[in-house]
Amino acid sequence: MEYDVVIIGSGPGGYVSAIRCGQLGLKTAIVEKYSTFGGTCLNVGCIPSKALLDSSEHFHNAKHRFTEHGIGLKDLSVDIGQMIKRKDEVVQQTTGGISFLFKKNKITSYQGVGSFVDKNTIKITKEDGKEETIKAKNVIIATGSKPFSLPSIKIDKKRVITSTEALNLKEIPEHLVLIGGGVIGLELGSVYARLGSKVTVLEYADSIIPTMDKGLGKELQKSLKGLGFEFLLGHKVTGTSVKGKKVTVTAEDKQGMEVKVTGDYCLVAIGRIAYTDGLGLENIGITVDDKGKKVPVNEHLETSVKGVYAIGDVIKGAMLAHKAEDEGVYVAEHIAGQKPHINYNLIPGVVYTWPEVASVGKTEEELKEEGKKYKAGSFPFKASGRARASMDTDGFVKVLADPETDEILGVHMIGPRVADMIAEAVVAMEYRASAEDIARICHAHPTYTESFKEAALAATANRAIHI
Repeated sequence: MEYDVVIIGSGPGGYVSAIRCGQLGLKTAIVEKYSTFGGTCLNVGCIPSKALLDSSEHFHNAKHRFTEHGIGLKDLSVDIGQMIKRKDEVVQQTTGGISFLFKKNKITSYQGVGSFVDKNTIKITKEDGKEETIKAKNVIIATGSKPFSLPSIKIDKKRVITSTEALNLKEIPEHLVLIGGGVIGLELGSVYARLGSKVTVLEYADSIIPTMDKGLGKELQKSLKGLGFEFLLGHKVTGTSVKGKKVTVTAEDKQGMEVKVTGDYCLVAIGRIAYTDGLGLENIGITVDDKGKKVPVNEHLETSVKGVYAIGDVIKGAMLAHKAEDEGVYVAEHIAGQKPHINYNLIPGVVYTWPEVASVGKTEEELKEEGKKYKAGSFPFKASGRARASMDTDGFVKVLADPETDEILGVHMIGPRVADMIAEAVVAMEYRASAEDIARICHAHPTYTESFKEAALAATANRAIHI
């Protein structure tokens, strides 16, 4: 069989790219080594973690907030088995939907490990060892990433676990030791903290979510402490050891003193690394970088081999599902002869803790490093009537704008439903809106989004209304 496009990997980047190729009339095939589509995100990442976050949030609110709302409950308990079952059902429905979309768009799927024989020939090795080959005019590498670890940490998937195992625990940990203060760890740590686990975070940097605006990290840390988190920042993990049902993590603080933390589970969440194993890139002359195993690409996401593209976690940039999706669409349209565009400065980042965290554009730290002048306006959710009504007053919205043109340079939020609110900021910045533009747009009352308007007012002329 010969195809216009063959895509290796069916995660968000791969399956979205396949669908767009199908819409454009390209004869398309997708190769996936697992029995379900959707990659890490849909199977053991974004979707299942959000399902558990939602379930645990319901329990936490029932236990800690319902009384204040005038709702009384007795004998409240957690059925972790049912919680995991519901999560699995959500995953099944979501991945099953991709199969429907593939059929709808006439996309051929192959199960097995895809690898290059040459730039136009893909070998598919099935679970039983049988092989077949298909031909492609264009190939898109969309194989995603896998959890990263350190040589000093031995992941046994029983007591020392990754995010994959954390989504399927059969018990609620008494004490979860979390290595890494980034997005994945804090989200999964939140799940179990809400259910009653003690969570201790060991982070090498001096702040959590270190790639985002520093103010967001400080505010989130304060909120998570209220949930029962303990933070050991500036700590370098040196090893783990398991004895029976206990795991001990050793680390060094900033003064070089040894610190030991013992719990019943240790979740290793220090990032992810591009997954390019078994692709046979050496057969077509592609060399990945040494640090992150990333595949080098040009401005059109084409590798050094003409007709071979790469998208998502296997190339430079943030490892985000929506980035991969946009890149998948970009490559499909480029192959079809269109002129697509991606503004990498305007890809939002979100942390699905509670309060949620969302950010787009430049941070204050980045602007200072670039020597670029800016003005800032912020508005706290405690001054929002809607936030007070829902008892979600932690957090703020911050708008950064150019002092001369008033163009919005960055928006940073922590608070209720900011994962959805950030979309307004992205739209505004795509159209190069000014802070005054947002300040003059009528926002419905009472809503959380009014806080964005108030922050824009504060940035425009320090004239927020409600503070």
